[in-house]
Amino acid sequence: MLTDLFHIAIFPGFLFLVISGFIAETIDRKMYARLQNRMGPPWFQPVADFLKLIGKEELYPCEADVPVVRLMPIVALTCVVTAFLYIPLSGVKALYSFEGDIIVIIYLLTIPTISYFLGGWYSRSVYSMLGAVRAIIQLFAYEVPLFLAILAPTILANTWSLSRMAEFYSQHPLLCCFNIIGFMISIISLMGKLEKTPFDIPEAETEIVAGSFTEYSGRMLALFKVSINVETIVGAALVAAVFLPFGFNSGWIIGSVSFVLKILFIIFLMTLIRTIVARLRIDQMIDLCWRFFAPFALLQVLINLLAKEFLSI
Repeated sequence: MLTDLFHIAIFPGFLFLVISGFIAETIDRKMYARLQNRMGPPWFQPVADFLKLIGKEELYPCEADVPVVRLMPIVALTCVVTAFLYIPLSGVKALYSFEGDIIVIIYLLTIPTISYFLGGWYSRSVYSMLGAVRAIIQLFAYEVPLFLAILAPTILANTWSLSRMAEFYSQHPLLCCFNIIGFMISIISLMGKLEKTPFDIPEAETEIVAGSFTEYSGRMLALFKVSINVETIVGAALVAAVFLPFGFNSGWIIGSVSFVLKILFIIFLMTLIRTIVARLRIDQMIDLCWRFFAPFALLQVLINLLAKEFLSI
């Protein structure tokens, strides 16, 4: 029991993910600034912002359903931390791996977006409700391409366990070439899940203040910010485990180094994309996902089915 509590609370659970999330935010903001020929914030800025927020007063509209509004940040953070316990890292299997855990991970990573919607909707503010509606519409746009892209590699691996799938591709690295389309779709869809530019439609600060988070302040807003940072790490780790399983079962040191490098590579790709692309409208987001990403994700599934048939895997 003490070992499980250590894994959940310290490593690779809550504390490790929160610290990693702050580091990821620092790297993302610094790279984003440098790509725009700016200096960017100091390395301690995310921590300073967090400490400032937890010291501020929490205020809510008179019409808000306060218990629901206060519960949603906790739900979001709990789900993303729990999802990470099923993702393999540092060259070893996940702590709580089982057949079908990839479905659980996808399910848990969907709940935070729903919590953004519920938190904004029950704030009863015009801006919050508009941001909440945008968040749930965007969810329906990117979820199908993301799910298809992540689940397609399971066809070749012949398993629904993320750890077993990573082990399979580490033993057959050339088969990763069949999943290139899925990798590109998953990166872009992950940006939609994290609401990063050009998909920061629900939190368009130049239009609707802060979207779902407009009426949040103090500790609850800090928890939402932390959950987004943690979700960045978890989402990048999921994509790395599915499409970049290099360094798996290669020992603690090599596995840890490869894990960090893969996370940094995925963060760099997302930062690069959000630097060079302007924000889309919600209708453009839906059109892009359903007209292009979903068919290409289905193409990825078809490619893997044909490869499995002809390679007799």
